[in-house]
Amino acid sequence: MKVLLVGSGGREHAMAMAITRSAEEPTLYAAMRYKNPGIARLCDDYHLVNETDVEKVASFARSADLVVIGPEAPLAAGIVDVLNDHGVRAFGPTQKAALIESNKGWTRTFMSQHGIKGCPKYALFDDLSEADRFIKENIDDGKLVIKPFGLTGGKGVVIVSSYSEGRDYLKKLNGPVVIEECLSGEEFTLQAFVDGNVVAPGPAVQDHKRAFEGDLGPNTGGMGSYTDKSYVLPFMEEADYSAAVAIMQDTVDALKSSGVEYKGILYGQFMLTKAGIMVVEYNCRFGDPEAMNVLPLLRSDFIELAESAIDGTLKSTEYELSATVCKYVVPAGYPANPKPTEITINKDEIDATLFYASVDERDGAIFTTSSRALAVLGVAETIDHAEQQAERALQFIKGDVFARHDIGKNELVQSRIEHMKRIRGGGYELIPEGPT
Repeated sequence: MKVLLVGSGGREHAMAMAITRSAEEPTLYAAMRYKNPGIARLCDDYHLVNETDVEKVASFARSADLVVIGPEAPLAAGIVDVLNDHGVRAFGPTQKAALIESNKGWTRTFMSQHGIKGCPKYALFDDLSEADRFIKENIDDGKLVIKPFGLTGGKGVVIVSSYSEGRDYLKKLNGPVVIEECLSGEEFTLQAFVDGNVVAPGPAVQDHKRAFEGDLGPNTGGMGSYTDKSYVLPFMEEADYSAAVAIMQDTVDALKSSGVEYKGILYGQFMLTKAGIMVVEYNCRFGDPEAMNVLPLLRSDFIELAESAIDGTLKSTEYELSATVCKYVVPAGYPANPKPTEITINKDEIDATLFYASVDERDGAIFTTSSRALAVLGVAETIDHAEQQAERALQFIKGDVFARHDIGKNELVQSRIEHMKRIRGGGYELIPEGPT
């Protein structure tokens, strides 16, 4: 069986590992923007191509039995539609279904029209001068969240606490925006295989968007994430998980009733608040880094899941019950002014799982680019032990790079638990991170 993987990041490296574990014993190929050495070593062949050049990718995919798409940009560009037109089976949502991520205004309107729970208060603006006026008139009521409609790579959402902050951010934009209330609580992510009807979710994950320890600094694509040895996180209850799954199911059902069959991966980012579960955003693919937490735990056959999602015969998924901690290594200056550098990795000393992300391999040497470079994943009985495994691995990666060492540490996890206790207890409290 020939499988083509589209994408070149850490998420796609995790997907490649899951695909090659399949009992189908597939021959793996890749279409990548740059040479990811981790993916390349799992492939029989690869093609370097702009992943949003969907016609070129489709041409390379003609002999594939299955195409698996990792990133959101080619999905938003309609790669699944083009592949289907060429008679190639593709795992991922169509361009219309991918609107759930590629157009935040469309998503909020859709949720409101269909009465889907968890939609925060929001306003849509095509005219940025009207958005400016709205911020000026409403900022005194509390912080506001500004979201461009389109794809932003996880870095375009900004929380503002003053009119001047909002005005300055709007000056950097040139398209429509959503302005939302700033939610108070703890965020978590669910990622599910979907076949148009059935939603089969995995363990809850908590990502850490801020660049620096203590949840300080600018937003990033995600500096690391963790899961617990169950499907829920330490600050959650089983009912919270079930409520989030129900919202995802209602969303898939509403899409189908409106003529859109959602097939692929649906990523729900939620905020657990005093009022219950709120939807921060939806994504139309696995998260990065969250895919690196859950895919190594996947005990179901990835190819079987992908094909059953395409065929509309999906049943359920099975995951190993272990705790995981993922930590990203990023170039100095990231995210504002990253400085590409050569890095060395003593793989023989690393007992964690190593994922290559935004790196380039040239003449046997590994160089960072402008984004997150490598990730290490610890897997253990407890979050604490998984964190220690990931932390040990970091010392064997050398270069002008840094990582957030606090992710998964007991102090940070306990602070999330205590914060949620205060939220449930009735106190209204804004946290620095907010929706991201």
